[in-house]
Amino acid sequence: MKKAMRKEARSIASVMRLQFHDCFVNGCDASLLLDDTPNMVGEKLALSNIDSLRSYDVVDEVKEALEKACPGVVSCADLLVIAARDAVVLSGGPYWEVKLGRLDSLTASQEDSNKIMPSPRSNATYLIDLFSRFNLSVQDLVALSGSHSIGKGRCFSIVFRLYNQSGSGRPDPAIEPSFREKLDKLCPLGGDGNVTGDLDATPEIFDNQYFKDLVNGRGFLNSDQTLFTYPITREYVRVFSINQESFFKAFAQGMIKMGDLQSGRPGEIRRNCRVVNSHRPRVEVLFETSKRKE
Repeated sequence: MKKAMRKEARSIASVMRLQFHDCFVNGCDASLLLDDTPNMVGEKLALSNIDSLRSYDVVDEVKEALEKACPGVVSCADLLVIAARDAVVLSGGPYWEVKLGRLDSLTASQEDSNKIMPSPRSNATYLIDLFSRFNLSVQDLVALSGSHSIGKGRCFSIVFRLYNQSGSGRPDPAIEPSFREKLDKLCPLGGDGNVTGDLDATPEIFDNQYFKDLVNGRGFLNSDQTLFTYPITREYVRVFSINQESFFKAFAQGMIKMGDLQSGRPGEIRRNCRVVNSHRPRVEVLFETSKRKE
């Protein structure tokens, strides 16, 4: 992870995001990492993932190193959850102990991903309902949205905010005017939707700047700014914008809860995160806790 960070700072933010997109679809089982096969259309090309998720190569490098050191021991599902934690720590965020013992899925489903993963256009009401399905609270929602403290987002995800919010033909009134001018230049109407912008003012540092930006109307995504415009989530945004320690604590708690999501389906420990093992051994899940090496 350190090597990946030195090569490209954004890469570890991308790795962290993989846990969210994996765990919300049939639990934390690394189904996201499976490549398509003639008999299976996986999750990588799902609506929320295509042209958005990246850094699969970092996961491949980590898995290769793990297999050399202790073959058949660490699942790709555990790898994603540990790597997400390490991405936060390496960016200046909190440390937490990660439960281990997840199994890798034997299949993946683009349809399942399309049904569950939220759009950048989502509003707070929809997000609260979505998170509640996984026993994640409003505080969890706001704290976990703070993952956008690091990384970048695409113009494709915000052009509607800039030029046609809710079909009005006008920009989102919640965007602070000078920030909107900046985004207009970055993402002109009809421009390249794959151009990227910073998700907050300190995109390589995991801190509470994300929440300060929301308070000031400088959220990049609609699904971010809605957390401040909606009354039920607004107070959490205010608290986290003032108290970074409170945010760090809530974020770690939310990540642990999300990491516990399981489907109960049979699984294995893949040798290569992109494909299932040919013999498909089935093993029993056993949660343990990772310990920091002093």
